[in-house]
Amino acid sequence: MTIGIIAAMNEELEILISKMDVQNVSKKANMEFNFGKLEGKDVVAVVCGIGKVNAAICAQILIDDFKVDRIINVGIAGGLADNVYPGDIVIASNLVQYDMDTTAFGDKLGQIPRLDTYAFKCDEEMICKAKKACDLFDDRHSFVGRIVTGDQFVSNKDKTNWLLEKFDALACEMEGGSIAQVCYLNNIPFLVIRSISDNANNGAHMEYEKFAPIAIKNSTEILRYMLKN
Repeated sequence: MTIGIIAAMNEELEILISKMDVQNVSKKANMEFNFGKLEGKDVVAVVCGIGKVNAAICAQILIDDFKVDRIINVGIAGGLADNVYPGDIVIASNLVQYDMDTTAFGDKLGQIPRLDTYAFKCDEEMICKAKKACDLFDDRHSFVGRIVTGDQFVSNKDKTNWLLEKFDALACEMEGGSIAQVCYLNNIPFLVIRSISDNANNGAHMEYEKFAPIAIKNSTEILRYMLKN
Protein backbone atom coordinates (compact mmCIF):
# COMPACT_ATOMS: atom_id res chain seq x y z
CA MET A 1 0.00 0.00 0.00
CA THR A 2 1.23 3.48 -0.89
CA ILE A 3 -0.12 6.52 0.93
CA GLY A 4 -0.11 10.00 -0.53
CA ILE A 5 0.43 12.85 1.94
CA ILE A 6 -0.45 16.38 0.86
CA ALA A 7 0.22 19.68 2.61
CA ALA A 8 -0.26 23.16 1.21
CA MET A 9 2.88 24.83 2.54
CA ASN A 10 6.51 23.81 3.07
CA GLU A 11 6.35 24.51 6.79
CA GLU A 12 3.44 22.07 7.11
CA LEU A 13 5.44 19.18 5.67
CA GLU A 14 9.13 19.84 6.44
CA ILE A 15 9.03 18.05 9.81
CA LEU A 16 7.42 15.01 8.21
CA ILE A 17 9.90 14.87 5.33
CA SER A 18 12.79 15.17 7.79
CA LYS A 19 11.54 11.95 9.44
CA MET A 20 11.23 10.09 6.11
CA ASP A 21 13.72 7.83 4.41
CA VAL A 22 13.39 9.65 1.08
CA GLN A 23 14.37 7.34 -1.78
CA ASN A 24 13.40 9.44 -4.76
CA VAL A 25 12.25 12.98 -5.56
CA SER A 26 10.44 13.73 -8.80
CA LYS A 27 8.95 16.97 -10.08
CA LYS A 28 5.73 17.63 -11.93
CA ALA A 29 3.44 20.68 -12.21
CA ASN A 30 5.97 22.68 -10.17
CA MET A 31 5.60 20.25 -7.24
CA GLU A 32 8.18 17.95 -5.64
CA PHE A 33 6.98 14.42 -4.91
CA ASN A 34 9.07 12.75 -2.18
CA PHE A 35 8.80 8.97 -2.34
CA GLY A 36 10.14 6.85 0.51
CA LYS A 37 9.42 5.20 3.83
CA LEU A 38 7.80 6.71 6.90
CA GLU A 39 7.15 4.54 9.94
CA GLY A 40 7.73 1.51 7.71
CA LYS A 41 5.09 2.51 5.15
CA ASP A 42 5.50 3.54 1.50
CA VAL A 43 4.54 7.19 1.25
CA VAL A 44 4.67 10.01 -1.28
CA ALA A 45 4.80 13.38 0.47
CA VAL A 46 4.24 16.58 -1.48
CA VAL A 47 3.66 20.29 -0.98
CA CYS A 48 0.86 21.21 -3.36
CA GLY A 49 0.72 24.97 -2.89
CA ILE A 50 -2.15 27.04 -1.54
CA GLY A 51 -5.66 26.82 -2.93
CA LYS A 52 -8.13 24.38 -4.42
CA VAL A 53 -6.72 24.15 -7.97
CA ASN A 54 -3.19 23.36 -6.76
CA ALA A 55 -4.53 20.75 -4.36
CA ALA A 56 -6.73 19.07 -6.97
CA ILE A 57 -3.90 18.85 -9.51
CA CYS A 58 -1.64 17.34 -6.85
CA ALA A 59 -4.18 14.72 -5.79
CA GLN A 60 -4.76 13.60 -9.37
CA ILE A 61 -1.01 13.27 -10.01
CA LEU A 62 -0.66 11.12 -6.89
CA ILE A 63 -3.43 8.85 -8.16
CA ASP A 64 -2.34 8.67 -11.82
CA ASP A 65 1.46 8.69 -11.57
CA PHE A 66 2.16 7.19 -8.15
CA LYS A 67 -0.84 4.84 -7.91
CA VAL A 68 -1.48 5.75 -4.29
CA ASP A 69 -4.08 3.69 -2.44
CA ARG A 70 -5.01 6.38 0.06
CA ILE A 71 -4.54 10.13 0.45
CA ILE A 72 -4.14 12.09 3.67
CA ASN A 73 -4.21 15.89 3.75
CA VAL A 74 -2.54 17.46 6.76
CA GLY A 75 -1.88 21.01 7.84
CA ILE A 76 -3.37 23.93 9.67
CA ALA A 77 -6.84 25.49 9.58
CA GLY A 78 -8.87 28.24 11.14
CA GLY A 79 -11.32 27.25 13.83
CA LEU A 80 -15.03 28.09 13.53
CA ALA A 81 -16.84 26.54 16.49
CA ASP A 82 -16.48 28.41 19.78
CA ASN A 83 -15.04 25.38 21.57
CA VAL A 84 -12.26 24.80 19.01
CA TYR A 85 -9.01 26.48 20.07
CA PRO A 86 -5.49 26.84 18.64
CA GLY A 87 -3.58 23.57 18.99
CA ASP A 88 -6.75 21.45 18.83
CA ILE A 89 -7.09 18.78 16.14
CA VAL A 90 -10.04 18.57 13.75
CA ILE A 91 -10.50 15.30 11.87
CA ALA A 92 -12.87 15.79 8.95
CA SER A 93 -15.92 13.57 8.82
CA ASN A 94 -16.86 15.28 5.55
CA LEU A 95 -15.94 18.33 3.50
CA VAL A 96 -17.94 20.96 1.63
CA GLN A 97 -16.66 23.66 -0.72
CA TYR A 98 -18.37 26.73 0.69
CA ASP A 99 -17.45 29.03 -2.21
CA MET A 100 -19.36 26.94 -4.77
CA ASP A 101 -22.58 28.88 -5.33
CA THR A 102 -25.14 27.83 -7.92
CA THR A 103 -28.11 28.67 -5.72
CA ALA A 104 -29.54 30.68 -8.63
CA PHE A 105 -30.32 27.32 -10.25
CA GLY A 106 -31.90 25.88 -7.13
CA ASP A 107 -28.82 24.13 -5.74
CA LYS A 108 -27.90 24.17 -2.08
CA LEU A 109 -25.01 26.48 -1.23
CA GLY A 110 -21.82 24.43 -1.54
CA GLN A 111 -23.28 21.82 -3.87
CA ILE A 112 -21.05 20.91 -6.83
CA PRO A 113 -23.50 21.12 -9.78
CA ARG A 114 -24.60 17.78 -11.24
CA LEU A 115 -22.63 15.74 -8.73
CA ASP A 116 -24.46 13.04 -6.80
CA THR A 117 -23.19 14.09 -3.38
CA TYR A 118 -23.17 17.29 -1.35
CA ALA A 119 -20.52 16.58 1.28
CA PHE A 120 -17.46 14.45 0.49
CA LYS A 121 -17.17 11.82 3.23
CA CYS A 122 -13.81 10.76 4.64
CA ASP A 123 -12.99 7.07 5.04
CA GLU A 124 -14.52 5.74 8.28
CA GLU A 125 -11.60 3.42 9.10
CA MET A 126 -9.09 6.24 8.64
CA ILE A 127 -11.21 8.55 10.82
CA CYS A 128 -11.23 5.90 13.55
CA LYS A 129 -7.44 5.47 13.45
CA ALA A 130 -6.87 9.20 13.57
CA LYS A 131 -9.21 9.58 16.55
CA LYS A 132 -7.41 6.79 18.41
CA ALA A 133 -4.12 8.55 17.75
CA CYS A 134 -5.52 11.84 19.05
CA ASP A 135 -6.84 10.21 22.21
CA LEU A 136 -3.29 9.31 23.25
CA PHE A 137 -2.35 12.96 23.67
CA ASP A 138 -3.64 14.48 26.90
CA ASP A 139 -2.47 18.02 26.15
CA ARG A 140 -4.84 18.73 23.26
CA HIS A 141 -8.48 18.28 22.30
CA SER A 142 -9.69 16.59 19.13
CA PHE A 143 -12.95 16.81 17.23
CA VAL A 144 -14.56 14.94 14.36
CA GLY A 145 -16.85 16.94 12.11
CA ARG A 146 -17.26 18.97 8.96
CA ILE A 147 -14.47 21.07 7.48
CA VAL A 148 -15.29 23.65 4.80
CA THR A 149 -12.98 24.69 1.98
CA GLY A 150 -12.78 27.84 -0.12
CA ASP A 151 -10.26 29.98 -1.96
CA GLN A 152 -10.30 32.64 0.74
CA PHE A 153 -8.19 33.25 3.83
CA VAL A 154 -10.87 33.78 6.48
CA SER A 155 -9.77 36.12 9.28
CA ASN A 156 -12.81 38.09 10.41
CA LYS A 157 -15.59 37.18 12.78
CA ASP A 158 -18.45 38.00 10.40
CA LYS A 159 -17.18 35.47 7.88
CA THR A 160 -16.50 32.77 10.46
CA ASN A 161 -19.96 33.26 11.94
CA TRP A 162 -21.46 32.95 8.46
CA LEU A 163 -19.58 29.70 7.79
CA LEU A 164 -20.64 28.31 11.15
CA GLU A 165 -24.28 29.22 10.57
CA LYS A 166 -24.52 28.04 6.95
CA PHE A 167 -22.45 24.86 7.16
CA ASP A 168 -22.24 23.84 10.82
CA ALA A 169 -18.50 23.32 10.32
CA LEU A 170 -15.71 23.04 12.88
CA ALA A 171 -12.94 24.55 10.76
CA CYS A 172 -12.18 26.19 7.42
CA GLU A 173 -9.21 25.97 5.07
CA MET A 174 -8.26 26.21 1.39
CA GLU A 175 -7.43 22.73 0.04
CA GLY A 176 -9.19 19.79 1.69
CA GLY A 177 -12.51 19.99 -0.15
CA SER A 178 -10.92 19.83 -3.58
CA ILE A 179 -8.69 16.89 -2.58
CA ALA A 180 -11.84 15.21 -1.28
CA GLN A 181 -13.63 15.76 -4.60
CA VAL A 182 -10.75 14.26 -6.60
CA CYS A 183 -10.61 11.24 -4.30
CA TYR A 184 -14.37 10.79 -4.50
CA LEU A 185 -14.33 10.83 -8.30
CA ASN A 186 -11.45 8.31 -8.36
CA ASN A 187 -12.86 6.11 -5.57
CA ILE A 188 -9.76 6.61 -3.40
CA PRO A 189 -10.16 6.54 0.42
CA PHE A 190 -9.01 9.81 1.97
CA LEU A 191 -8.73 11.73 5.21
CA VAL A 192 -8.20 15.38 6.12
CA ILE A 193 -6.54 16.20 9.45
CA ARG A 194 -6.18 19.82 10.45
CA SER A 195 -4.65 21.40 13.51
CA ILE A 196 -6.13 24.73 14.51
CA SER A 197 -3.88 27.79 14.30
CA ASP A 198 -6.42 30.55 15.05
CA ASN A 199 -10.11 31.20 15.67
CA ALA A 200 -11.76 34.58 15.14
CA ASN A 201 -14.89 33.43 16.97
CA ASN A 202 -13.23 32.99 20.37
CA GLY A 203 -10.65 35.77 20.24
CA ALA A 204 -7.70 33.75 19.00
CA HIS A 205 -7.62 35.39 15.57
CA MET A 206 -4.52 37.46 16.38
CA GLU A 207 -2.42 34.46 17.44
CA TYR A 208 -1.66 32.84 14.07
CA GLU A 209 2.13 33.34 14.19
CA LYS A 210 2.29 31.97 17.72
CA PHE A 211 0.13 28.89 17.24
CA ALA A 212 0.95 27.84 13.65
CA PRO A 213 4.17 25.96 14.60
CA ILE A 214 2.34 24.17 17.44
CA ALA A 215 -0.51 23.25 15.10
CA ILE A 216 1.89 21.85 12.51
CA LYS A 217 3.72 19.77 15.14
CA ASN A 218 0.42 18.36 16.41
CA SER A 219 -0.89 17.24 13.02
CA THR A 220 2.50 15.70 12.16
CA GLU A 221 2.55 13.66 15.38
CA ILE A 222 -0.95 12.35 14.76
CA LEU A 223 -0.09 11.27 11.21
CA ARG A 224 3.12 9.50 12.28
CA TYR A 225 1.26 7.58 14.98
CA MET A 226 -1.42 6.54 12.48
CA LEU A 227 1.19 5.14 10.11
CA LYS A 228 3.11 3.41 12.88
CA ASN A 229 0.02 1.60 14.17
